[in-house]
Amino acid sequence: MRVIAIANQKGGCGKTTTAINLSACLAEKGYKILLIDMDPQSHASIGLGIEVYKLKKSMYEVLIQPEVGFQDIIRKTEIPGLEIAPATIMLSGAEIDLANVIGRENVLKECVQGLPYQYDYAIIDCPPSLSLLTVNALTAADELLVPVHTQYFPLEGVKQLLKTIDIVKKRLNHKLRVLGILPTLFDRRTNLSKDVLDGIRDYFRDKVFNTVINNNIKLAEAPSAGKPIILYDAGATGARDYRSLTKEVIVREKEIGS
Repeated sequence: MRVIAIANQKGGCGKTTTAINLSACLAEKGYKILLIDMDPQSHASIGLGIEVYKLKKSMYEVLIQPEVGFQDIIRKTEIPGLEIAPATIMLSGAEIDLANVIGRENVLKECVQGLPYQYDYAIIDCPPSLSLLTVNALTAADELLVPVHTQYFPLEGVKQLLKTIDIVKKRLNHKLRVLGILPTLFDRRTNLSKDVLDGIRDYFRDKVFNTVINNNIKLAEAPSAGKPIILYDAGATGARDYRSLTKEVIVREKEIGS
């Protein structure tokens, strides 16, 4: 099983949208996927149709209560092969509860290692911050995918994230690698988006995916229906973009694994 964390401390960059739709497109190709929602906002859970306010157990209990495991919270989705470990707002208290726990950065990793070998990929949707929850995700992950907004150039924020990755790699997770930088919310009508995309490619070079996620109204609407884009509108630009990204991810994973 490969574990991919999707992270950027900047909100509004398409992080959760990518987590949902990459997971769905991988499942569409026949892989067995577990999407782990590590964001207290629960947007990945809501975006896959989970009624989070009805949940009695979620990722908070998995992290805090040793007797609760993934098997107690995992829910199926409308996509065959895609399951989700949902989050609720309770997860926002996990950082306080873990503060005095020995090895607190490794709690999620230990939980993930206890997963059954039925999954090909675990995708972790991180909160929009460099918090203990994000550090847990980076410690548990094999690779990191970083969505970057193309309406402005958040270079300093991504630089800070990459510095954090270097620290995590040195101290907590030697195997962690950057799978790729993903340009998102691209508006091909504006020179600004084109200039920003050129800047991202110039700076990050071969780390940048060839796929660009275009601004797409159907992609923005899909979470309100609790569906990934391939169910909400399979012919939309957003569906095409995420299917393209999925192919690239599979190729890069094979290259890393070889």
